[in-house]
Amino acid sequence: MTRAIEVDGYRFGWRCHGDPGRPAILFLHGFLGVGDEFDALAAGLADAFYCIGVDLPGHGATRVDDGPNRYRMAETAEALTRLLAALDITEAALVGYSMGGRLALYLAVHFPAILGRAVLIAASPGLETPAEQAARRAHDRRLAEALERDGLGPFLARWYDQPLFATLKAHPVFPQVLARRRRNAPAGLARSLLQLGTGAQPSLWPHLATIQVPLQLLVGAQDAKFVAINAEMAARCPTARFVAIPGCGHAVHLEAPDQVGAQIRDFLQEDGAAG
Repeated sequence: MTRAIEVDGYRFGWRCHGDPGRPAILFLHGFLGVGDEFDALAAGLADAFYCIGVDLPGHGATRVDDGPNRYRMAETAEALTRLLAALDITEAALVGYSMGGRLALYLAVHFPAILGRAVLIAASPGLETPAEQAARRAHDRRLAEALERDGLGPFLARWYDQPLFATLKAHPVFPQVLARRRRNAPAGLARSLLQLGTGAQPSLWPHLATIQVPLQLLVGAQDAKFVAINAEMAARCPTARFVAIPGCGHAVHLEAPDQVGAQIRDFLQEDGAAG
């Protein structure tokens, strides 16, 4: 069941699994997602963790007060720290996929005191150069315009025609994934693209060498682009561990939830980290 909690102009939709007295995990979904896409993972971890799935700005049930920058990474990350405080959580692990993984990495860089560990699924630190960022912002602006002009149906069809989603489209879970995506509103998604897209976020590459939070970098072995990115992240970040799940593409948490759940459990519980 989705609940609502208000923190400083953000009315977050969220749901939970497990006992609030157990170590907390905050799940952060990707672009087009909703917090309940982690329900299967969370249910499998709820015997040892308090699992919280949140709808990020522009997605699902979350609503945001008007303001010029409320969807940006810095403002969203700050709001999530206040969400945890409102739930009386002083420390949490993070599990973030794609856009949510980029956000989780930002939190690991800027708010390490409230994090135990972080699992980044098919994520990146953003783009390294101003030229790359400018080109991606222009690309995301065109996507946002097409989304608002053509509507969600045509946008989803084009989005999932990308090669990195080929294994997801062939997976039996894809119709359910598509049905969840259709619950979003084009205007909110467009604003998320413009303010929380890869081109809009600050590059986190320079911070990798000094991150103190232990990171697990999970990717699908068939997601060639993100295999390369995450291998480079692991080479630059001394606290990072890189794991590729065989037979999966970009949405590895949806394609192989049991394997991903086992990886998360082992990582968060090792050396007495949690549980």
